[in-house]
Amino acid sequence: MEKREGKDIYDVEATIVCEKESHKGIIIGKKGSMLREIGTQARPGIERLLETKVNLKLWVKVRENWRESDLLVANFGYSKDDLKK
Repeated sequence: MEKREGKDIYDVEATIVCEKESHKGIIIGKKGSMLREIGTQARPGIERLLETKVNLKLWVKVRENWRESDLLVANFGYSKDDLKK
């Protein structure tokens, strides 16, 4: 996250991680429609949290079996117990 110089706006970059290539296609949607909708829905909450305008950039990455890796689970801010819910 970076504040633009001389402007009251933050550039926020986020990655959505999924386990399968087929999931990636679903998340992105036809011509990016689903990913665009995710960004549209997420942006107002982020702007309320930061109390400023946000330019949100989203990426989708495939990391097979990421839920089995203690390191990746921790890096994404979860614990193994969170994934069992």
